[in-house]
Amino acid sequence: MKKIPAVVIGLALMVGFSCKQVKKEAEETSEEIEETVEQVVETMETKSISFKMEPKSDSNVSGDVAFTEENGTVVMKAHLTGLTEGEHAIHIHEKADCSSADGTSTGGHWNPTFQPHGKWGAQEGYHKGDIGNFVADAEGNATVDFATKEWCIGCDDETKDIMGKAVIVHQGVDDFTSQPSGAAGARVSCTGIIQ
Repeated sequence: MKKIPAVVIGLALMVGFSCKQVKKEAEETSEEIEETVEQVVETMETKSISFKMEPKSDSNVSGDVAFTEENGTVVMKAHLTGLTEGEHAIHIHEKADCSSADGTSTGGHWNPTFQPHGKWGAQEGYHKGDIGNFVADAEGNATVDFATKEWCIGCDDETKDIMGKAVIVHQGVDDFTSQPSGAAGARVSCTGIIQ
């Protein structure tokens, strides 16, 4: 029987060990890639909810509102009809309860951080529900587009989560200074944001 030189045995052992090490590293890399893909998918997840606006305070104001969350930004789009021509205020209110004829069952503006009422982004403070004003055309139609990273749809942060709140359209204009609500007048349309 021939003797196998020690060098050949050493090389065979090294090759075997190297293959096991490469396989182990490939498995670890594969797991890391899977975790990264899962994180990216979670980040890219899009959440969308939409609701019909209903008339309040003997108005004919109706329409629809949709919220979409993607990559940490919530976009609100509202399409409204039956308004008087000119400027109107729109806010998020604290309760998803549109049961009262005048919309007051929604409570006050959504203000989870206990700030004074003001224009969105004001240094002096503003409510998370202080969306602002929009303009209706001569036919009473309007579109509202608003986007922010300060809201979320169904997250665990009570200072950002819009679920369980209501969208209110007002007859008048938000003056951004009157406390606690901007003196925007009657609530003419309402929808509750419910899961």
